[in-house]
Amino acid sequence: MTMTNERPQAAATKGPFYATVEAAEAFGRRLLLAHGLPEQDANTVASCLVRADLRGVDTHGLQYLPHYLERVRRGLINAKPELKVERVTPMVGALDGQDGFGFVVATKAMAAAIELAREFGVGIVTARRSTHFGMAANYTLQALDAGLIGIALTNASPAMPPWGGMAPVIGTSPIAVCAPAGQEIPFDLDMSPAAAARGKVRRAARRGESIPLGYALDAQGRPTTDPNAALDGGVMQPIGGPKGSGLSMLMDVLCGVITGAGCAGDVGNQFLDYERPQNVGHFLLAMKPDLFISKDEYFARMDKLAQRVHGCALADGFSEVIMPGERERRFEAKYRRIGVPYNVKELAELQKEAAKAGLPPLPVSESPLASDAP
Repeated sequence: MTMTNERPQAAATKGPFYATVEAAEAFGRRLLLAHGLPEQDANTVASCLVRADLRGVDTHGLQYLPHYLERVRRGLINAKPELKVERVTPMVGALDGQDGFGFVVATKAMAAAIELAREFGVGIVTARRSTHFGMAANYTLQALDAGLIGIALTNASPAMPPWGGMAPVIGTSPIAVCAPAGQEIPFDLDMSPAAAARGKVRRAARRGESIPLGYALDAQGRPTTDPNAALDGGVMQPIGGPKGSGLSMLMDVLCGVITGAGCAGDVGNQFLDYERPQNVGHFLLAMKPDLFISKDEYFARMDKLAQRVHGCALADGFSEVIMPGERERRFEAKYRRIGVPYNVKELAELQKEAAKAGLPPLPVSESPLASDAP
């Protein structure tokens, strides 16, 4: 195992390179502090980004940091918002994100929803004037850690047509829900209403890879495997046709229409719109799991659900049936052992960003930091 602080050369190795969780978080935190974020907010953003990498959601991980920092430098992300939740009713709050990091805005909104839920059983906090908040599961896991059911929704810039159309009107807006269990694995859903997250298409374009048919259409409305054609005037495809399209519209209703945030295609694209802030909207809900039945009964029933899912007879070609989020939890356990993997091209951009800020690079290893065996 060789640790290095040098920027890797693609000609030398294809990677991936591995970093410890602590090193990755510290690296991100240093860069964010250098761009004016308060320490607590820098910790929040870095932790959310690395948690996405740990769960195998690298489309929303540390590799996005150079892009976020560029938006900070351009004044499109406010490094120091003064966030305050306004109480709408005893159980509901609203938050003006002041163009701050979506990670910070959504974390504060969910923390407030958790406080309301502890007092009233259910808490809802919405946010407007926010920015991209990364992996939606960050905020449902926040509720799960508090022993609560959590729902985290956001809208996004237009990237997908309503079913039957070919122009981008709605977003690939994620839906995340967590529910605690007793002895079994919790329910831990994080999904996009698109056939694939748009980040997967951007990742394929960066790496010179193709995308599967069914992910996107090109600018002429034709199915494409070229990620650049999908990004250059093309659109993402909704999952399940009108079902995915309808879910995306629902995210726009709950996160855009009712919150005062951008909606109906008005959310700014963080990769294309450098003339204005995004005005993303979020909807965060926390709820006690034992509002209608006892806690013991709730846990027993959740465990029964997981047991029956795991015990389901297998369809041809499958070796197991797993719960939502179980795959991501396996990734996290693995990457905490062997290190967080980073692609050579994306790592080079991170190291370039550190050099630009006069900070030390991310220390990485050319091989896993420990055995891959569980």
